[in-house]
Amino acid sequence: MALNEQGRGMLMSGAIQLLEELVNADGISGFEKGPRDVIRRHLEPVTTIEIDNLGSIIAEKKGSSDKPRIMIAGHMDEIGLMVSFITKEGFIRFQPIGGWWDQVMLSQRVTIKGSKGDVVGVIGSKPPHLLTAEERKKVVEIKDMFIDVGASSDEDVKEMGVKPGDPIVVVSPFTRMKKDNMLMGKAMDDRVGCAVFVEVIKRLKDVDHPNTVFGVGTVQEEVGLRGAKTSAALINPDVAFAAEVSIAGDMPGVSENEAQAKLGKGPSIVVLDGSLIPNTKLRDLAVETAEENGIPYQFQAGIKGGTDAGRIHLHSTGVPSLVVSVPTRYIHSHVSIINYEDFENTVRLMVEMIKKLDASVVESLKP
Repeated sequence: MALNEQGRGMLMSGAIQLLEELVNADGISGFEKGPRDVIRRHLEPVTTIEIDNLGSIIAEKKGSSDKPRIMIAGHMDEIGLMVSFITKEGFIRFQPIGGWWDQVMLSQRVTIKGSKGDVVGVIGSKPPHLLTAEERKKVVEIKDMFIDVGASSDEDVKEMGVKPGDPIVVVSPFTRMKKDNMLMGKAMDDRVGCAVFVEVIKRLKDVDHPNTVFGVGTVQEEVGLRGAKTSAALINPDVAFAAEVSIAGDMPGVSENEAQAKLGKGPSIVVLDGSLIPNTKLRDLAVETAEENGIPYQFQAGIKGGTDAGRIHLHSTGVPSLVVSVPTRYIHSHVSIINYEDFENTVRLMVEMIKKLDASVVESLKP
């Protein structure tokens, strides 16, 4: 049954609030407590919560049957930085955590999560006025950058509670743009996927589904799909989905062959990436379900890199797996943009697929 405008507005408002909380939470790889706490707060009332030994959060939502076990993974970690060295003059050298492109980093505000609280700073480098004409043509490399926290010495920095090994997070708060279904902020990769599985579980609260669903906020995806391995070992899933973001190609300079996804055209069903060739029957089930329910969808293929599904599908003797993603502009930078309608349609597609995944359907996914 279709929602009326008031019901849809309430749903949208609640989901956007969830996205805001998750995006604004700080949690680079290895330091995911912030988003984990948000997920726990939202799902503890309706699920059983467990934390694996690496830190991934697992929310179990029982349906009418214990099996099949359906895993929906969204990684909690965002790319960030880590303090590596403090100069005698009080400037901070850092290492990237996850995949950064050096060119997007200069002059950006950051927060260092120190032992005495947050310390704000800015990423700096040698001023362009002091560079030669040849130097100005080159991209400044991370090794030549530093963070200025307004200190005068290494003792100043120590007094602030900052030391090597502390995580550094970009500053880019969640924002609704002028066109208010367009949402902007840091860490959309992959707090959007976390919000997808949280919303899916919430909407299954009073819905009959012939399986048990595990919504998983995984850790350390950006540095090697690590939490996917440990959480899959705990769950032992029969089917797995990675709820992710996909690279949107609807911008100047990008051809359709490079990135097919476009904002506002629905979830991307990923048919190939660097870590997964999906189960084709599960892919076809996603297409069939979308068409039956009038949910727009698109395909994405050929993107470098991988997702948690790349690790989960190799668990035990193999797990039929698929990546369903929300098109996103400017991932792996300080700020990304999504269209809320794509998020909503991704949630709808996942809910409708879960309602179909009984024992016989899951058995039919096997080669």
